[in-house]
Amino acid sequence: MRFIDEAKIKISAGRGGPGSVSFRRETFIPRGGPDGGEGGAGGDVIFQGTVQLSTLQDFRLKREYRAGNGEHGSGSNKAGRDGEDITLRVPVGTIVRDEDSGEILVEFEEDGQTWVACKGGRGGKGNAHFTSSTFQAPKFAQPGEEGEFKEIKLELKLLADAAIIGFPNAGKSTLISHISAARPKIADYAFTTLTPNLGVVSVDEYKTFVVADIPGLIEGAHRGAGLGHRFLKHIERTRVFIHLIDGTQLLEDVTKPGDDSFEAGIAQVVERYKTIRNELGLFNESLLHKPEIVAINKLDLFESDPHIIQRARKALRDRLTEIRGVHPEGDEPYLLSGVSGHGIRDLVSAVFKHVEAGWKEDERRAQGTPAVRLPDDEGLQ
Repeated sequence: MRFIDEAKIKISAGRGGPGSVSFRRETFIPRGGPDGGEGGAGGDVIFQGTVQLSTLQDFRLKREYRAGNGEHGSGSNKAGRDGEDITLRVPVGTIVRDEDSGEILVEFEEDGQTWVACKGGRGGKGNAHFTSSTFQAPKFAQPGEEGEFKEIKLELKLLADAAIIGFPNAGKSTLISHISAARPKIADYAFTTLTPNLGVVSVDEYKTFVVADIPGLIEGAHRGAGLGHRFLKHIERTRVFIHLIDGTQLLEDVTKPGDDSFEAGIAQVVERYKTIRNELGLFNESLLHKPEIVAINKLDLFESDPHIIQRARKALRDRLTEIRGVHPEGDEPYLLSGVSGHGIRDLVSAVFKHVEAGWKEDERRAQGTPAVRLPDDEGLQ
């Protein structure tokens, strides 16, 4: 199924049913009096988060949703039937915005979380409601109230623990296909990945985490260049970045003719690395403070001259310290080969340490946090 991450829809709650104008008419009971019942309430429009969906595809096929109207009241003080509610199921990770103001109305973070988006109109009172000692035969009833109406925008953010980022053709799709069961399109040209791919990575028999392969970023992505900021938003909720560097480009840069080719080549690789980080910071500065693991992919290309990769690795390690202000952790930058699988297990272990730490931090923060998030919750501000 094609990945759909945005949709605009119109939703309407049901109208309340009108009250009834009725007078009791039975044999041997003259002047029975008013007995008109009230109309039924209109149905609500309810959203529910679910982990069983992964796209907003259904909302691209149908754009308008309306709950049932309440029925008329009737004689003998019988109330009309309430209109039927409708429940719209959305993937966990969906954000609902007001189409006009852009205000976030609710964010679905848990399976089963519900939110009443539009409240149905109240049913009208029947004439029996207006009877009094001085007004014993009212001949009118209330009409039902209109239900609420909204035009909203749905946005789906991937709920991934780790995100693979980097320039187009760095080997992101190949990496996710090796570490998970995801099978994205892989080809030897830029922008093979046009939509984010999700994969579940098994660390051991009982531990797994979700990784996302984010379409290639280029300079100006925060302004919409290339595949644009449409996909940058998907990495805001991840716990750690896997920043993949194309080993093919690195090899070409550091082996160019000339005595200064190595330093010039490293400088070009570092510049591309800084370009991606700059785009992240321009989109959302907080992304620069997320844990990040740098890896050089396509290691098999260096088999003819293995000392180059070690020299390049040391040079890049020194540059990472300068750029990020902290020393690289462990064996960063990690050396990978999508063909042979070299270095992938070590990378997965390093990524999982950050993921697991993020889970523990979430558990600490979630103590006492209610499951249902409503628009007036302070946590949404």
